[in-house]
Amino acid sequence: MQLYIVRHGIAIDREDPKCPPDPERYLTEAGIEKTKQVAKGVAALGVTGDLLLSSPYVRATQTAQIFASALAYAKQKIRRTDLLLPGAEPSLLFRELAKDKQASMVFLFGHAPQLDEVIATALGSRKPLTAMKKAGVAFVELRRISPPIGELVWLATPKLLRRAGK
Repeated sequence: MQLYIVRHGIAIDREDPKCPPDPERYLTEAGIEKTKQVAKGVAALGVTGDLLLSSPYVRATQTAQIFASALAYAKQKIRRTDLLLPGAEPSLLFRELAKDKQASMVFLFGHAPQLDEVIATALGSRKPLTAMKKAGVAFVELRRISPPIGELVWLATPKLLRRAGK
């Protein structure tokens, strides 16, 4: 399984007086624009997706929808899962992924530091090895899904992916 792990784009700051409760925090205009450029860069690499899973939080869902547009994936097919919420146990996510025998290119949309824990779990580490930036993307090749045995193929910053899309 090819696993593309995407941290949500730039969201409204928690300190902003207009900031809603955490689950409802949304992408800023700059966050939307930069995320669109990142998604375009990923698509330019020839990547497609046959399953997109997102945290139910607004900013992650918005990020998933932006990627769906760039990857020609139907937005209504994006599946939301609590297994991508902050604090979720990564091993449960991998057990869930193992149930889907059809998907070979999967995108996950969520939050830091939880996504860094997902990557660590995929690589057999108990401690995070990465620190994803907002709208950053990691590509992990899984040889086994659950319990996971994987290899980090690449970890790209948003800036690098935006350049790839130009």
